[in-house]
Amino acid sequence: MSDFQMPEPGQMGVTVSDGIGTIRVYSDSATTIEVCILNPENPRETIETIDLVRGAHGIWSASSSHLVPGTKYGLRATGPEGPRHRFNSSLLLIDPYAKGVIRESAREFHCVVVDGDFDWQGVAKPNIPLDELVIYEAHARGLTRGNSALPDELRGTYAALGHPSTIEHLKNIGVNAVELLPIQMFISEPRLMNMGLINYWGYNSINFFTPHHRYATAAAIKAGPEAILVELKTAIRELHRNGIEVLLDVVYNHTAEGGGGGLTHSYRGLDNSNYYRQDEKGWYHDTTGCGNSLDFSNPHVVHMVLESLRYWTTELQVDGYRFDLATTLARDENNHYDPNHPLLRSIVEDPILAEAKMIVEPWDVGLGGWQTGNFPERFSEWNDRYRDSVRRFWLGDIAAARNSGSHWNGVSDLATRLSGSRDIFDSPTGTVGAVNFITAHDGFCLRDLVSYDVKHNQSNGESNRDGTNGNHSFNHGHEGIGATEQIVAQRHKAARNLMATLLFSYGIPMITAGDERLKTQNGNNNAYCQDNVMTWVNWNPSRSERDFEKTFSYLTQLRRENPVLRPRNYSSFDDATSEHDLLKWYNAAGEIMSTDDWHNTECRTISRYSLHIAANGEKNSMLLVIHGVEKTTEVTLPAADGVTGYEMLWNSAHDVPRASTQTYLPGDTVNLSGTSMQLFRASFA
Repeated sequence: MSDFQMPEPGQMGVTVSDGIGTIRVYSDSATTIEVCILNPENPRETIETIDLVRGAHGIWSASSSHLVPGTKYGLRATGPEGPRHRFNSSLLLIDPYAKGVIRESAREFHCVVVDGDFDWQGVAKPNIPLDELVIYEAHARGLTRGNSALPDELRGTYAALGHPSTIEHLKNIGVNAVELLPIQMFISEPRLMNMGLINYWGYNSINFFTPHHRYATAAAIKAGPEAILVELKTAIRELHRNGIEVLLDVVYNHTAEGGGGGLTHSYRGLDNSNYYRQDEKGWYHDTTGCGNSLDFSNPHVVHMVLESLRYWTTELQVDGYRFDLATTLARDENNHYDPNHPLLRSIVEDPILAEAKMIVEPWDVGLGGWQTGNFPERFSEWNDRYRDSVRRFWLGDIAAARNSGSHWNGVSDLATRLSGSRDIFDSPTGTVGAVNFITAHDGFCLRDLVSYDVKHNQSNGESNRDGTNGNHSFNHGHEGIGATEQIVAQRHKAARNLMATLLFSYGIPMITAGDERLKTQNGNNNAYCQDNVMTWVNWNPSRSERDFEKTFSYLTQLRRENPVLRPRNYSSFDDATSEHDLLKWYNAAGEIMSTDDWHNTECRTISRYSLHIAANGEKNSMLLVIHGVEKTTEVTLPAADGVTGYEMLWNSAHDVPRASTQTYLPGDTVNLSGTSMQLFRASFA
């Protein structure tokens, strides 16, 4: 790649200047490429064909006065035969850099030149510091589809994302970044369509520049791609106006064209041998589990992704990205992961992307695919170790104790996750190198995590074979609905413990939309093809669900108001035995944890004392007490340096947060009912 000079930003695809449009397309294998200008009234009719001329590095170009905003067009390409090629001159192809695409039928698309003009009204990006971020992972349609307070024509649309009722809810629960599941244009797999299902999640991209049309209002879809862009930009502007960032889950690792025998809509028809990673016989090297992997040893593929990121960052004012199966994006010519890969390095160095937040899913399904903790400092990473450790402590271990009388784990691993997973992310990036989560779109939602021992995915049409079996979940004595009030109460407390652990852990917290109201998917842990009430956020919660929402809102408020709960750097708590530490761990007797305590699997009660000293000398100190055993116990509040008293702020044993005026002295004892947490604010003389 070192001798390849990438085109200037914004030069690929169609650019318009002084009424003349120029199109640039990449193919190193094609022998001819032509752009077909389509009849605006009948896009199946070509009114002009323009031959592109090949230039350096496989970039083809042509200019025409017809390539102006509103023009509908497509590409045709011819080339050699052979096992690595899939040229078919009868197919009208999508321009990989098209900013507008319309789907005419199941197998027919055409591109549209867009202007992109929009009035941002002076609203700037919020630029929220990473340590203050609370991410809300949501589906662009599912977030609002069930909101009956919205006009029916807006429910489930881009317009609804920026609607006051949506924004009010997000602000009330204290999240400040919405991470949208894929909204770059995607299509459903034929297999799903044949079963009457769709790819709901959207991890099946067919174009990396065009917003998915189905999430626009019917009026915008009818008006065309320009109107869809305006609707989406308006939603982003209004979220920004209210201090809420927009992050996109982006799927650059593969495309919807699938594996051998798959569809041909764009990249495959332009240059199958160079867009996709294959061997000489044309067999795809699939590290994504989706049939193909884009070839990131090809500098043109790297450039295409960079251009996509630049476009969404500038033209749509997107604040950041979560890269699906990101290991694939950094595989070199030998298909090995390279932390210094040109794509990663270019993202780090690109001034256009300098302020954008970059989050990776640090694995894929290929050899050497699990790379958590191995991405460059610029990237925060999904912390799957956090998810599994916290689930095991609060759920798997409790189930084990009921079955065998003993727990599998003590508190050592949980303490490591609570303090920022330094064993994985020890770098100058600090604690914000970790994106912590209990649940995500993939897997059990929070309510199901505490209500089901096994997955129930029969409605997906795969005989319950799909979805992970390693859930670390616990139904608390009854599978699914119909549990006794006692079991339901246990489940809700477990959910409060899980959510509080997440929001009181160092690192960036991410919650899944609907978990703030304890939505259920009826035990489905792979609802990728379910576009119905199963996956939509519940906008008519019951009293107990509203109580949980109050708890969640209070927990985010505590995190927001107390910087001690979200330190950015590890350096402030290097040595847990130092007299000058800002982080200390105590056992149930109020004594510093000993080596024996850390290694004792039956030691499951621990207190984390932490102190933040602001630049003006103001102290912010908290004591978090965790009890991971079902029987009630007494905990002695520690005599931490200079602490004169403790005020209880929160107790997970309560259904809703309760104001407390009671204060405690160091050395006093408090009762913790089984599997619970308490948070205290420390005071000083």
